[in-house]
Amino acid sequence: MPNQKNIKNVELLTDKLSKAKSIYFTDYLGLNVSDVTALRKKFFECNVEYLVVKNTLLKIASEKNKIELSGDLFAGSTAIALSYEEPVAAAKVIKGFLKDHELPIVKGLVFEGAYHDAGQFEKIANLPSKEESLTVLAIMLNSPMQNFVNVLSSSMTKVVNVLEAVKNNKNIEN
Repeated sequence: MPNQKNIKNVELLTDKLSKAKSIYFTDYLGLNVSDVTALRKKFFECNVEYLVVKNTLLKIASEKNKIELSGDLFAGSTAIALSYEEPVAAAKVIKGFLKDHELPIVKGLVFEGAYHDAGQFEKIANLPSKEESLTVLAIMLNSPMQNFVNVLSSSMTKVVNVLEAVKNNKNIEN
């Protein structure tokens, strides 16, 4: 018979998993307290929630959300990084943290509703964020318009210069 605390934790975890755009499953065992604190701070700055979870509760919550996960995820210690706004935010934080640390190890991830094994982590971590993508799109959209304006203004400038020259020639002749 499950106790009330576990039932409440499963409900809470089920809700969090349903709202997340991406979920990164990590093995954090071996990180010291100061490293975990630094990692949590970086996650917090990027609006990512990092939770240590019990594997049995995680399995139940994922089943309730109809998320198909590999059985390998439920071995060893597990912490999850939940990104509610920007799907690649957690991957970028983990990737940056791994430059100076050996942990956490990504065991797998759910990205936009689809499960991916740990081998896909690097590809997803290298994806541009939504903000970066919008910036590139704006530049791409602006470039042809700017070129068009330059062509129009260039042609008009040439026409005005020719008219000025004709006017000056007429004034000299008169």
